[in-house]
Amino acid sequence: MTLPDKSTNSIPRARINVSIINYRTAELTIQCVRSVLEDDSQVDYMVTVVDNASGDGSLEKLRAFITGLPDPARVQLVASTTNSGFSGGHNQGIAACAADYHLVLNSDAVLKPGFLDAILATAEAHPDCGLVAPRIDYDDGTRQISCFRFPTPKSELIRGAATGPITRLLQSSDVPLDNPPDPTQVDWASFACILLRDAMIRQIGPMDEGYFLYFEDVEYSWRARQAGWRICLAPEACAVHFRGRSGPVKASQAARKRLPAYYYASRTRVFYQMHGRAGLLMANLMWHLGRGIAHLRRLVGKPVPPATAQEARDIWINVLTPLGGRRDS
Repeated sequence: MTLPDKSTNSIPRARINVSIINYRTAELTIQCVRSVLEDDSQVDYMVTVVDNASGDGSLEKLRAFITGLPDPARVQLVASTTNSGFSGGHNQGIAACAADYHLVLNSDAVLKPGFLDAILATAEAHPDCGLVAPRIDYDDGTRQISCFRFPTPKSELIRGAATGPITRLLQSSDVPLDNPPDPTQVDWASFACILLRDAMIRQIGPMDEGYFLYFEDVEYSWRARQAGWRICLAPEACAVHFRGRSGPVKASQAARKRLPAYYYASRTRVFYQMHGRAGLLMANLMWHLGRGIAHLRRLVGKPVPPATAQEARDIWINVLTPLGGRRDS
């Protein structure tokens, strides 16, 4: 991805560019775009929708929707020639508009009124923050856990064990943060909805397209932190996330069904990039140790927390070639 030259007029310019990926979710994407257009903020913004080679008629539906808008120039449609995944799609969306900030937004999310004004105010008040995380709610109004610590081998022990005493003992290594999160403990936030500063993107580069889906937000936040950028919270800016409607993984996780290979390829990649080969191997071994601890619960008459199907095997995907194929097919 090459970022646009702000001195030229070859592409749209805006204060905030809202990047949305569509992959066979045309109706959700239209709902998402409408929420941006109906926001009562006063910010100069552009909406960039990237169709990730849906091949199901989505592109034509989106084109017709945009053409029928009162102000169609406010929304642009980028037709990707391939399904480039989360990183690749948003990299195209970011490159398509010269903006001071880029709001990465899931198609299965909507903005609440006043969102853009609120998140921009936080970003402007904290120029050392390269990432600004809003509040994200579920559609029933409960607050979604969207802020986290970075994953480590210890956090994999917690995840594998799924046992209260282990979680409490290693609380400082547990990945999800309680709501509301302590801002000093937030290492990364969900890219279902997040504001990225253009100056940061120009310094550290685009999102890593070696990730097809999942964990790219962890890696990008880690890379930003390594470069000296902070992440800050904007709880006054709220989005609603209809979680899982744009992809199958969350539903599969909840049902403990086997996850796609690309999920584990991304997990392998992020542990390798953050902790090296030794850290990756240790993370896997700690997960297995955690599962052993989980099975010890039987000794005190407690049930064993179920693991995701085939996870004991699948966490080893790409372990010999951690920067290898994304397994996106």
